[in-house]
Amino acid sequence: MSRRKSLIVCLMAYTILFSVAFGQSHSHHHAGHHHKDHFEIDWEMEQCYIIEAEQRRHEGIRAAAQLSSDSTRNYDLTYHRLEWTVNPNVRSILGKVTSHFIAMESNFQSVYFDLAKELRVDSVKQGNLALPFSRSGNDLIRIELPNSLDVGDMDSTTIFYHGIPPNSGFGSFEIDVLGNGSPVLWTLSEPYGSRDWWPCKQDLSDKIDSVDIIVTTLDSFRVASNGLLISEKQTGGLSKTYHWKHKYPIPAYLIAIGVAHYNVYSDWVVLGGDSLEILNYVYDRSLTEAMEETPRTIGIMELFYDLFGEYPYMDEKYGHAEFNWGGGMEHATMSFMRVYYHGLIAHEVAHQWFGNKVTCGSWKDIWLNEGFATYLTAITYQYLFDEATWLSWRTGAIGIATRSDSGSVYVDDTTSVSRIFSGELSYFKGALVLHMLRWELGDSTFFSGLRSYLNAPELAFGYAQTADLQRILEAESGRNLQEFFDDWVYGQGFPSYQINWWQQRDTLMMFANQDVSHPSVDFYEMTLPIKVFAADGTDTLFRRAHTRDGQVIKIPFSKKIDSLQLDPDYWILTQEREVNALPTVNLLPNDESITSIYPVPFGNRLNIFASAPFEDVKLYDLQGREVYASNQLHSQGELRINTTDLPRGLYMVKYRMGDNIFFKKVLKSL
Repeated sequence: MSRRKSLIVCLMAYTILFSVAFGQSHSHHHAGHHHKDHFEIDWEMEQCYIIEAEQRRHEGIRAAAQLSSDSTRNYDLTYHRLEWTVNPNVRSILGKVTSHFIAMESNFQSVYFDLAKELRVDSVKQGNLALPFSRSGNDLIRIELPNSLDVGDMDSTTIFYHGIPPNSGFGSFEIDVLGNGSPVLWTLSEPYGSRDWWPCKQDLSDKIDSVDIIVTTLDSFRVASNGLLISEKQTGGLSKTYHWKHKYPIPAYLIAIGVAHYNVYSDWVVLGGDSLEILNYVYDRSLTEAMEETPRTIGIMELFYDLFGEYPYMDEKYGHAEFNWGGGMEHATMSFMRVYYHGLIAHEVAHQWFGNKVTCGSWKDIWLNEGFATYLTAITYQYLFDEATWLSWRTGAIGIATRSDSGSVYVDDTTSVSRIFSGELSYFKGALVLHMLRWELGDSTFFSGLRSYLNAPELAFGYAQTADLQRILEAESGRNLQEFFDDWVYGQGFPSYQINWWQQRDTLMMFANQDVSHPSVDFYEMTLPIKVFAADGTDTLFRRAHTRDGQVIKIPFSKKIDSLQLDPDYWILTQEREVNALPTVNLLPNDESITSIYPVPFGNRLNIFASAPFEDVKLYDLQGREVYASNQLHSQGELRINTTDLPRGLYMVKYRMGDNIFFKKVLKSL
């Protein structure tokens, strides 16, 4: 893909989007009614959107701003009063930020805030008292307090500043002009952009308990932001001040403003008997489309309420504010949107629970935000649309997540923002990890476990890491999930399966084999879904634990078997689901043990399958020369012989089971 084309794609989408590719083909879903709709999904285009949009936006972030500062970790932020004067015609900001904080160490004399070096600090005050300050490093301001604080003491500072926020790629603070000449301004700070436009504590450990956001701009514009709109006042001849208040804990990167000639309208949803406003700030060019599409939010929120409990910000609102970045961004209580497709709306609504209420406690754990939002979007396909759409997501997501043989859900390199926001790993593989947990635990335990995760006192409106999710799901299920998380979250790659089966009297016999795509995982233990199709036209789904490669699985089954299907409903992240009926068998006299030589003819590999131990395996050519030998005792299962270097022709296999010696002629065709 050319850079120009890549940039065009990036301008169209930001956060994952099963919707952006739908174009005009999607059908209208009448919000609030749980009937099923159908639309087509172009997975190739969506993969392009995911990876290009996420990675390229973040590539613009300055490398120096990637990691939070240790200097800001010794205090607890409790409140911000954020006062800004902006004009969408001019790229600049005039700010006054008051911060209340509690000291977390004794002899606390200096407080630090993250702030881009391009912004000039005019003064720092405590009431009317001017405080000394200095710039420490490139993006830190150090403020000397008038008195030393002890642990638990509260204090506050007010920073007065102004300047032109740095241009970080597509930007954390941007202005633009619409096609009709109307100027717009918006912010988008994830992951490291908050400091580009206001003095903050940019980390993933301390949420601000509450904020007041007060924005003054030209009176022809409207301001969208977090929380509730407290007031809208004329404050000068041509200026107006908007006061928004958000009373829930919030990380710095989820604070945002949008300033434009917005049209404003509301949808409403009833959740648990209470009405919630869905407030929409939309450009003229999008008003008709938005008014048709945003009511989809109602059905989505009803579904998430049923599955995950109360909307986290029930005392305030949910809403959409249009901005010029393609796709959307999940700012708390008001997602910023460019388009209004079902999938994008669902993704950003999902983040209000997973990502905003409970936020990843490290960028290594970003899948706790993005994997969840991606999977919750898929759940809307299951519950609000038809089976074809739900199946399309499962098969398409697996196809995307298996495009690379390596890569873990857990981010091992947070210096690479494109790695943090990998569409294949943080989004799709993360979503499929949740899908597999749902299969392993069952719907009841899975969904109750997620509600426990959201409501755990130590996590609700705070931060979580992968170990927290594991701990809570283990407590909910009574199962040890360490191996699952080691394999699927921290390990790389995925398995491929080969099932070789035969029917022995009233028993289905299977050799369950597994190859892995990456050596970081030696074997993926999973519960295999196995559907057996009988000759009479009936079928039965079985669940069987797969604990080792070459495992013999026995299932009582009295009907004549026609065929088998592994994982017919696509629960498992795997590239291959090969199922083979063994073509030939040798039965011992007591009819208790069975072996098979497979495939016939063979190519670069010859397999011996056995349901009992066997030994003394020899392979001879037609001249009687031994070309392979294994004298060891092989347990039940499979012996795989590499025959790549053997020429084509006939060979004789010899092996022994107990007192019985078997011979079989086999043909190498490659």
